[in-house]
Amino acid sequence: MKLLPTLFAGAALALSAVTAQAEVRFGVMNESYPPFFAKDASGEWHGWEIDLMNAVCAEMKEKCSIVDISWDGLIPALESRKFDVIWSSMSNTAERSKVIDFTDKYYNTPSTLIGPKDQKPGATADDVKGKTIGIQVSTIQSEYYKKYFAEAADEKTYQTLDEAFQDLASGRIDYVFGDSLALDAFLKSDGGKDCCAKMGDVADDKEILGAGVSGGLRKEDTELKAKLNAAIAAVRTNGQYDAITKKYFDFDIYGAK
Repeated sequence: MKLLPTLFAGAALALSAVTAQAEVRFGVMNESYPPFFAKDASGEWHGWEIDLMNAVCAEMKEKCSIVDISWDGLIPALESRKFDVIWSSMSNTAERSKVIDFTDKYYNTPSTLIGPKDQKPGATADDVKGKTIGIQVSTIQSEYYKKYFAEAADEKTYQTLDEAFQDLASGRIDYVFGDSLALDAFLKSDGGKDCCAKMGDVADDKEILGAGVSGGLRKEDTELKAKLNAAIAAVRTNGQYDAITKKYFDFDIYGAK
C-alpha cells in the first residue's frame, strides 16, 4: 500500500514544524516477542519492530533509546515518565484510549487460537466449550475472552506467552489465544512445530481488538505524536517499511486483518 506524494510532502512539513527532543525513549516489553522484538545474548534488541523504530528515529533525526519493562507495567511506566512512547505491539483500543493517546497504526494482524494438532479446528465459543485457554495478562485477547468465551471455556492467565506455549506443548492447557504472528512464530519453532497447529482466527470486534498496533503516548505529548506520525508516514512512503517487512514476512502486515 503506497501513500500519495501529497501525504509525503505533508509528512516532511510536519517533521520540520516540530522541535527536536534531547532523546526519545521507547518502552518495550521485557520478554522476547519474535519476530517483532527480542534481546540477544549481548543485550542488544533486534526484530521487525526494532528495525522500524530505528527507521522512524532516523526520519525524526532524534537520538532514541529502549527501556524494557513488563507488559502490564507499560502504561503505568509511560504515565510516570519512565519513557516517552510505548513501542511494543500494543493495539489501539477504545479502552486504552481513555488513558493514553496513540500514533497512527504501523501494523495490524488478526487474533488467533492455536492448539494440539489432533484437536478439531475452530475458533468460536462452541469450538472451545469445556476447554482451557491460555492468555497473556492485560491483552486485547483477555478482553475478547471475557466477552465471547467466558461462558464456554476456562481461562488461564500468564505473564508471558512463552509460559503459555510451554503449558500448551505439555498438554496442561488446550489452547493459546494471541496475535496471529506471535503464535505463528511459535508454531514454526522447535517447541511448536511438532505439537501444535492453528485452530483459526476469531471473528473481529474492533471495539475490543482495536484498529491496529500503534505507538502509545501520554495525551499531552501532542508534539511528539505529530513527529512520530510524520516519520511513520515517511517510512511508509519512501520504501523503508516494505524493505524492513520483507526481512521478516512474505506479506504486507500493515493492512492485514
